[in-house]
Amino acid sequence: MDLVIYNSLTRQKEAFVPRVPGKVSMYLCGPTVYNRFHIGNARAFVVGDSMRRILEYLGYEVQYVQNFTDVEDKIIKRAKALGITESGLAEQEIANYFADAKRLGIRPADVHPRVTEHIKDITEYIELLIAGGYAYEAQGDVYFAVEKYAEYGKLSNQKLDELVVGSRVEPGDAKRFAADFALWKGAKPSEPSWESPWGRGRPGWHIECSAMVRSILGGHIDIHAGGMDLLFPHHENERAQGEALCEGEPYVKYWLHIAFLVINNAKMSKSAGNFYTAAELLEKYDGKVLRFFLQSAHYRSPLSFDMGLLDSAASGLGRLENAVLALWQAKEFIPKAQAVLTLDFAGYEDKFRAALADDFNTAEAWAVLFDLVKEVNIALARQTLGGRDAAEAEAFLLRLGHVLGVDLASATFLEQHIDELIAKRQSARANKDYQAADRHRAELLNMGIILEDTPQGVRWKKQ
Repeated sequence: MDLVIYNSLTRQKEAFVPRVPGKVSMYLCGPTVYNRFHIGNARAFVVGDSMRRILEYLGYEVQYVQNFTDVEDKIIKRAKALGITESGLAEQEIANYFADAKRLGIRPADVHPRVTEHIKDITEYIELLIAGGYAYEAQGDVYFAVEKYAEYGKLSNQKLDELVVGSRVEPGDAKRFAADFALWKGAKPSEPSWESPWGRGRPGWHIECSAMVRSILGGHIDIHAGGMDLLFPHHENERAQGEALCEGEPYVKYWLHIAFLVINNAKMSKSAGNFYTAAELLEKYDGKVLRFFLQSAHYRSPLSFDMGLLDSAASGLGRLENAVLALWQAKEFIPKAQAVLTLDFAGYEDKFRAALADDFNTAEAWAVLFDLVKEVNIALARQTLGGRDAAEAEAFLLRLGHVLGVDLASATFLEQHIDELIAKRQSARANKDYQAADRHRAELLNMGIILEDTPQGVRWKKQ
């Protein structure tokens, strides 16, 4: 089944053909590490991780890179406010990123480059741009000359002569043209700086990703992904830099952009103050509930956020977990040789794979699993599900949940303590000690576990 993806550059779906058959190089713009990332940022990180997992599921070998921007104005400002060094703040927030990402089921990238580790690569890249006539020095700064790149504005679908100084581009007295952007910024007092051919200074934002792509992935990649807010100016400028040194071969074959998380009809952002950090939400919700919620709409569609929707996501995920639990229990009660109903696992997987191959449609993939669970629950209620099917359905749901990065076998429902309490209740009932049996049932209920006495034995599920 062939993968098709929406390319922001061409603004249409295209058959995915990697540069090297069977292998995918992918770069995701990572966080600027000055604070904990919010749930809007988390959408981009979860989607990037999901794309990587899906590509692997479809049979590709993936080299996945996600950077850390560890020198930037926001980092400098917050470090001063906290009375710590910029590098100390960056280390703290990178550690926080990995802690929060792990709880969201986000696997570490193959490489997590930091800007400060690639200063030499950045200055060498800038020298090549100057030598090629694409950049110029001005009073200790270095700028990219956008007029030298004929396709500037093609990615974001903007015309160069319509860009407004101070609105969509940064003003600068030393620029030759208003839309030119900084590759290197001359040093300012009390700010981090490094030696360069143009004096001490630090990189501009856009050159950082281009240099790291060139250093780690060779300068030509299959997929570049990031939030929709990065389309302009970051990715437009990055593409201009990358294409300038690519000698006719595309810098990026497929540009993918992830839509905003919206709250009260506005983009969630730190600058607007309408945000929740992932860490805050993880205090109330399991990480896989947040991940499931962030996958509940197609990545190119805006996703509305409120606590009620997170509660609904928790309920929906609970239905899947309870189905896995019921199947785990059913295979113990139903003889494995019995096969009254045979489930079409191949058919369900075909639909699941087709959804993911259609531009990474996780929402539709989850819908396929819910369809299976509906059939499973009906069969369990009618006692028509064979033990072999129960075991296969449990394994099937766990495996495809793993493709999406969500473990559908909640650790809590298999804890030994639950089994011990159920055993004690059964023993009390056998001895006609109904008071003790009710007490054990109440203990389980307090843990969120509901018991069901069936002809096949005791079953339980999460409340």
